[in-house]
Amino acid sequence: MTASSLSGQRYAPLDMLAKLVAFDTVSHKSNLPLIAFVEDYLAGWGVSSVRIPNAEGDKAALFATLGPQDKGGILLSGHTDVVPVEGQAWSSDPFTLHVADGKAYGRGAVDMKGFIALALALVPDFLAADLKTPIHLFFSYDEEVTCLGVVDGIARMGKDLPKPRAVIVGEPTMLELADAHKGIRTFFTTVTGAAAHSSKPHLGASAVHGGIRLSAGLVSLADEREAETDASGRYDPPYDTVHVGKFHGGIARNILADRCDLSWEVRTLPDSDPEYVPGRFAALSQEVLARMQKTAPTAKIETVMSSDVPGLAPDPGSEAETLVMRLAERNRTIAVAYATEAGHFQLAGLPTIVCGPGSIDQAHQPDEYITLEQFAAGEAFMRKLLAECRGQDSAAPSLRA
Repeated sequence: MTASSLSGQRYAPLDMLAKLVAFDTVSHKSNLPLIAFVEDYLAGWGVSSVRIPNAEGDKAALFATLGPQDKGGILLSGHTDVVPVEGQAWSSDPFTLHVADGKAYGRGAVDMKGFIALALALVPDFLAADLKTPIHLFFSYDEEVTCLGVVDGIARMGKDLPKPRAVIVGEPTMLELADAHKGIRTFFTTVTGAAAHSSKPHLGASAVHGGIRLSAGLVSLADEREAETDASGRYDPPYDTVHVGKFHGGIARNILADRCDLSWEVRTLPDSDPEYVPGRFAALSQEVLARMQKTAPTAKIETVMSSDVPGLAPDPGSEAETLVMRLAERNRTIAVAYATEAGHFQLAGLPTIVCGPGSIDQAHQPDEYITLEQFAAGEAFMRKLLAECRGQDSAAPSLRA
């Protein structure tokens, strides 16, 4: 066990939230100072942790187990990264927690350092409870950009890390149970043409024209997918969406553009084929490229998938759903519009539910906040989990050792 400068130090939940918010973990920056703090804090309570670095070594996820080390338990998952604050009109320093009018303001306060703060603040109570079922903590990186910060850790579960029996991803849902969301894939496409004077287009190939044909194809695919609606009524909108978010190319009106860049995405229902739209786009790309290469043999179209976030599909009656219904005192599930890391857990065969305090409506906003009422409700949720894993709740026999 490593020595810790935070030996046995307790934090009230709001104080822990203030500590976490103070770390500037915007996604393009390192999260290692925050991870080092959590490691030190856990070590101060005699809890060892496993750091799972990214390939570059400038970011890391962290895994720790409270309670028995030889069995799978309930995993509390949260991401440590936050979205940027540049260009937003904040009333106070976004990296200093500000409490006023029943709200705690700060970047990440609701998305989702609030959930992480509650889990960490209750570590001493979890440890004192003589847990029969372990509670695992798993804190990731890069959720806001790729959702890939959990993948390496998930791959180790059931190998050199315990395999959880159920996963709670603590994204803000107002403590409703989200058992479904769409998947998302994002792409960058670069069209390389050949410059020529616009009066003689046969001497080159316009990358902008190629990009327009590709974009028009994506818009047609968006219209096609809109006609294939989901009948459950759980998703808003109830169909796969295709969107071109950025289009850039050309340097002058009278010059055939030699480059055009597209940024686009596909959001798919959990039971849709995520390969359908990319496959159609690849076929269209070949058609457009063949046309361009008639006058510019060096023309190219290159597409790179920049993120692949699997959807979360309903899993009625799963251990995660049954447990969280008791903890949150709910009798129904919802679908959410945003994507999360939950789909990666589900793909690995882990029963998963998204449930956390606060509202997603406050996420990514200037003056982001979590209400103190929701923060307190989140703490109550954690304490009910403690009781379940201690094995004293006769309504929860599935969690007993």
